[in-house]
Order: sequence, then C-alpha cells, then structure tokens
Amino acid sequence: MTIGVIIPTFNEETIILNTLSMLPQPQMDEVIIVDGGSQDRTREIVQAYIDSHYAQTGHLLTSAKGRACQMNTGGWFAQSDILIFLHADTHLPPEARRIITEVMDGETHVGGRFDVQFEIDRGYAWVISRMMNWRSRWSRIFTGDQAIFVRRTTFQQLKGFSNIPLMEDIEFSSRLKQSGSVIPLHSKVTTSFRRWEHNGPLRTILHMWTLRFLYWLGISPHTLQQFYGTIR
Repeated sequence: MTIGVIIPTFNEETIILNTLSMLPQPQMDEVIIVDGGSQDRTREIVQAYIDSHYAQTGHLLTSAKGRACQMNTGGWFAQSDILIFLHADTHLPPEARRIITEVMDGETHVGGRFDVQFEIDRGYAWVISRMMNWRSRWSRIFTGDQAIFVRRTTFQQLKGFSNIPLMEDIEFSSRLKQSGSVIPLHSKVTTSFRRWEHNGPLRTILHMWTLRFLYWLGISPHTLQQFYGTIR
C-alpha cells in the first residue's frame, strides 16, 4: 500500500518548511505540494526541500487558487493508493503512516480522518479541539484541519472535491461517508491556532457555526465566501 500527501499552499513561506520537515518517517511514497499562485517565497522553499528530501517522489504543482481546486489538482496527479489531504499549517503524527496502513488494509474503510489538537493545547484551544473531534466522530463529517485521507479509487469515483470556495471538506466528507465506511482516528494531528487567535476564539466559534448552519440551510458557498475572511 502506497501513501501520498497532498498539501495546498498559498503564501505560506513562514510555516511550510516546518510542515514538510514534520512529515512522518519513513518517508511517504509521494509528497505533492500544489501552490495557488504564492507571491512570497513559498515555491522556492518547497522546491528546495523537495530537491533535497524527495527528489524522486516529490512534486511542486501549480493550479488556480482555492483549496478545492488545488487538492483536486494534486489528487488527480497522485499515483498512491491512499491520499492524505494536509493543510499547510497542520502536522501529521509520527506514526501516521503505520496507523493508516493498518486501518486501510483490506476493503473495510474508504477513508477517514485524524483527531485534531491545536499547537496551544490548553484553555479555549483544548475545549474547541475536543468539541470538533466529538462532533466529527458523531456525525462522520470531517474538516480539512483533521487531515482527511481517502483511497485514490474512491477519490476518483467521487470525482474529487466540489469546486466551491469553502465547505469543500464538509461537502466531500458527506459524499465520502455515503460511499462506504469511514473511520475517525483517535491519533491526533497538530494544527495552527492562528485563525482563532486572529479573530478571538468565541467570535470564531460563532462565525463558523453560523456559516455551517447557513450552508446546511442551502445557502451557496459562493455567497458565504464573502463572510469567511482571508485566513484559511
């Protein structure tokens, strides 16, 4: 079983090297970074890392800006059996490869996700991450912060992520769980608290819940995009 990691980037020069250096060992079979037109040193940093660590199996691609478009570009390019979609500010646990190999052996599950914790794992951050994990385990709906993984054949059958400006993870995981069994892992990825710090935890919670409620009511993601903000 081969495993590939797909990371969408846009102006992530301050964090992308740390994310790449935290990828689990032994190395993944593919590392695919899909840049959405960064205007900083993101591409330069990524290319240098690929050249020195993943010369044969690393790829730097370019697509139109937007997580859905970027992840689809990487997903259709990849050749690995299992695809992990990883945010540029999220770190996989060291045992990620072993765990995914174990749970995806055979045909029981079509995909899954990790639990999430923030880099600041206390106070509001601790409560928010546990609420996210509980909700996701109950609903089997996943968010991109949780590092969604999926069989490449299933990704292709589902025709990838819908090309929408946000909620692409919610929409994809909704279709994913309808296609077969999905597994919410207890092993944790670690992600940045920057969006929550930028707007304040309580305000961000209210903001996100409101957007998701409006999405479930049928409001188009293209309409909701104007209320999302710029930190993704």
